[in-house]
Amino acid sequence: MAHSVGIKDVARAAGVSVGTVSNVINRPDTVATETRARVLSAIDRLGYVRSESARQLRAGRSRIMGLLVLDMGNPFFVDVARGAERAAREAGLGVMVCNSAQSPDEEAEYLSLFAEQRVRGVLLTPADATGRSIEGFRRHRIPFVLVDRVAEGTTECSVSVDDVAGGALAVRHLVAAGHRSLAYVSGPPGLNQVRDRRTGALNALAEAGLPPHALRELPTERLDVAAGRDAGARLLGLADRPTAVFCANDLLALGVLQAMYAAGVGVPDDLAIVGYDDIEFAAAAAVPLTSVRQPAVAMGALAAELLLEETELVGTDRTHDHRRVVLQPELVVRRSSLAVR
Repeated sequence: MAHSVGIKDVARAAGVSVGTVSNVINRPDTVATETRARVLSAIDRLGYVRSESARQLRAGRSRIMGLLVLDMGNPFFVDVARGAERAAREAGLGVMVCNSAQSPDEEAEYLSLFAEQRVRGVLLTPADATGRSIEGFRRHRIPFVLVDRVAEGTTECSVSVDDVAGGALAVRHLVAAGHRSLAYVSGPPGLNQVRDRRTGALNALAEAGLPPHALRELPTERLDVAAGRDAGARLLGLADRPTAVFCANDLLALGVLQAMYAAGVGVPDDLAIVGYDDIEFAAAAAVPLTSVRQPAVAMGALAAELLLEETELVGTDRTHDHRRVVLQPELVVRRSSLAVR
């Protein structure tokens, strides 16, 4: 097995003490120029790389922030990660990104991993609606911020979008276009975002004087394109097919669009479609997709900034004021919903 070069090897090669090598690495201005050059030459010659994990354990502060999202296959969460990574990098930190795949069990495993790695803090989009994973993680006393989720029943910070308002935006748009029979392609019922978007849709129907049964729900187990195609097939099989569909996210909407295209159903003339998130693929679809835009990059950045504020106060006598930030969505209208009934 190859020998791992350590700080003692560098000290021996440079003819200095271990403390001098440590000073060159951590406080170079305290070391004479000639000695510093000799140590740096030894480091370069031996290929020494300092153990960041060991340094962090000694310092008691990690330079890694954890990010646990529902689905890294969804471009929305990729954008959230981009925003978080940008804010973390500006603070000299890295981000460990993990994917729960909407599984409470995997969520619990990754939170345990974060605790074992003693990360600086965690950005979390919960998959477990019961909150058990969060309760278990809280005992480690590692700060965390909820992302894309309101911090109901907790004292932690959160950054989310008003999904009730977003659902209402989508359905108001469809009702204004003359639609009176709609479908909601939802997702796993345990996700607050899915429920909130449905609530907003029903609110918009009530505002228009339409009954709740004007919105037929087609639940899905996942929030991906394949689940959207399956929902589209079910939609095609309805005897009294709705004239418009609102989908809980853009991946579902793109799957519905594919199913309609394969069946020869015109979009938007035969069926109007509205998605949610406004991912990059929405505008690039065969029929550009109307969508409710979430400021995903800003959401990730804000969450990271709140976490950094809190972690800077750890170990001090100052307290952090937890905040609940709720961003507003925006409807982006494209061709998939432009036909007027």
